Amino acid sequence: MSKEFSFEELHIDKQSGARTGKFTTPHGEIMTPIYMPVGTQATVKSLTPEDLKEIGAQIILSNTYHLFLRPTNEIIKKAGGLHKFMNWDRPILTDSGGFQVFSLSKFRKITDDGVEFRSHLNGDKHYLTPEKCVQIQNDLGSDIVMQLDECTEYGTDYQKSKKALERTEKWLKRCYEAQKNPKQMLFPIIQGNVFEDLRLQSVEKALPYIGCGVAIGGLSVGEPKDMMYHILDVIKDKLPKTSPHYLMGVGSPDDLIEGSFRGVDMFDCVLATRIARNGTAFTSHGKVVIKNGCYKEDFSPLDDECDCECCKHYSKAYLRHLFNTGEILGARLISKHNLRFLLHLMEQIRDAINNDRLFDFRDEFYTKYYGENWAETNKHLKSRDELEKELKH
Repeated sequence: MSKEFSFEELHIDKQSGARTGKFTTPHGEIMTPIYMPVGTQATVKSLTPEDLKEIGAQIILSNTYHLFLRPTNEIIKKAGGLHKFMNWDRPILTDSGGFQVFSLSKFRKITDDGVEFRSHLNGDKHYLTPEKCVQIQNDLGSDIVMQLDECTEYGTDYQKSKKALERTEKWLKRCYEAQKNPKQMLFPIIQGNVFEDLRLQSVEKALPYIGCGVAIGGLSVGEPKDMMYHILDVIKDKLPKTSPHYLMGVGSPDDLIEGSFRGVDMFDCVLATRIARNGTAFTSHGKVVIKNGCYKEDFSPLDDECDCECCKHYSKAYLRHLFNTGEILGARLISKHNLRFLLHLMEQIRDAINNDRLFDFRDEFYTKYYGENWAETNKHLKSRDELEKELKH
C-alpha cells in the first residue's frame, strides 16, 4: 500500500455497528462516512470550489469518460492535473468511465480486451482498455482511481451477469498492473448484479487488489431499494475493515442513512444537483417542489433548520419567482442548498455514530422527513425492530 494513503476506524456505534473513520490521501483527510458532490466535467454544476468548501465538501468526484472526450486528459495533464485545472486543492475521485461507455454510447462492442465505442458528442470511434483507463486517470492526477469494470443493469440474467463479472475480474488485474503512481489509490469494484454468490465471488477475487479502498458498483441501476440494501448486507462483513467502502452512484437521504448502517463509508450521486435544476429541494421535512403555486406568497426560508446561503437569505416565494422567470440563480441556490443538506446529514450521521445513537437518529430523521408513519408509507425501510434483528443476525 502507498504510504500516501491510510484508513483509520475511529468509532463503532454500540447501537448499530456502524463506524466513523479517517481516510488520509495526498490532498487531505476525509472524515467518513462522507457524501461526495459530483463534478462530472471538472465542475459541480453552477458552484465554485469556494462554494463547495463553504458547505463542507471534503472530496468531489469527476468523470473520466467526459473529461477524456473534452477537454481531453492531455490538456488537463498540461494544465498540471485536475486539481490545478479546476482550482480544487482537496481530494478528487475519478470513476473509470465504464458506466458512461455502457449507458451513453449506443454503438459499443465489448471484448475481453476492452470496449470499442462511439462518442455521444460527435460519433468518433474510441477504444477503452483497462490500461487506457488507468493512463487517462494518471493524466488527470486524481487521488482515487477506479478500475475499468462491466456494469450490468437490473434484470440481466445470471449467465450474462457472471460473464460480465469474470471480465471485470480480469480487467482488475490489468488495471492493478498498470497503476504505478504512488500518489493514486486504485479501488477495485465489486460487481455481480443482484446474485449473492456472484457478489461474494467478486469480493473474494478483489481482496488481493484492495490497497486502501474498495467500491461497490452495479447497484441503484433499477433494482428495488430493499434489494440493494440486502446485497450490502450480504457483502458487508466480507469487505476488509481496514479500507473505506464506496457505494457508487447512491445519494438520496434514506440511502445515505441505510448505507451507513451497512458499513458504507463513501457515497456519490448527481441526484442533488439534478433535481435542484428542476426546482426540487431536500428539506428537513421532506421534498419541496418550489414551482408549486402554494409558495407564491410564502416568505419563509426553504428549510428553517438549514444554515446554507439559500436558507439564510432567500424565501420560498423568491425562489419560486426565480424558477418561473428562468433565472439561473434559482438553480444555483437550490443546488447549493441540496448539497449542503446532504453534507450536513453526513455530519449528523457521524455525530450519531460517535455518540452511539444512530438508531435514535434514524427514527428522528425519518419521522420528520416522512411523517409519523414513515415505516408504513416507505416499504423499502425496515422498522427499527426489524433492522436491529437483521443487524444482530
